[in-house]
Parts: sequence; structure tokens; C-alpha cells
Amino acid sequence: MALSKRFLKSKPVCKVKFEVEKDQVENGESIYLVGDFNDWDENSTPMKKLKNGKYSVTVDLETGRDYQFRYLAGENIWFNDTAPDSTETTPYGDCENSVVSV
Repeated sequence: MALSKRFLKSKPVCKVKFEVEKDQVENGESIYLVGDFNDWDENSTPMKKLKNGKYSVTVDLETGRDYQFRYLAGENIWFNDTAPDSTETTPYGDCENSVVSV
């Protein structure tokens, strides 16, 4: 998995590309990016499967903030990014969330 960032000069926005390796996903599963930036809506940010088998999505995020996020595979398999900027314990105390800082 990888995070790549491209800061815009004209706006206080960063284009963040989220990628999931194909070995993180079972055959045919859909992947969603879920986090602070989409109010933890499990269906609002689907990731696109690329020809190389990876899944990817780019999201515009306001700069100067940290955003917690996780990936959702299928209907109930939650997992974190393998190389986030940091992690933070959820308010529910049952796991950690990945964090991207922009």
C-alpha cells in the first residue's frame, strides 16, 4: 500500500492517492476508502481496480489537517494502510486507524 501526495499551489488542497496491493484483497472483492474526509461512509469512495491488480483512488484533502482512515474490503474486512503517516487508536478502543497528514 502506498500514499502519494501532490500539493496544489493555487488552493489549500492536497491530492492524495491511496493504493492497495492486489495481495491484500481476495478475488473479486470491492475495496472502499473510508475515513474522516467522507464521514466514514462505507460506500462513498470506491477504489478502482487497475490493470496491474492494485486498487487506487485519489482524494482532494484540505491542507493543514490529519485525517484518519481505513480500507474496507467486501462487506466486513477492515484493514489499515501498511505505511501511513501515523496511526491513532479509535475512540471505540477496538483498533487503530491509519492517519494521513496534509
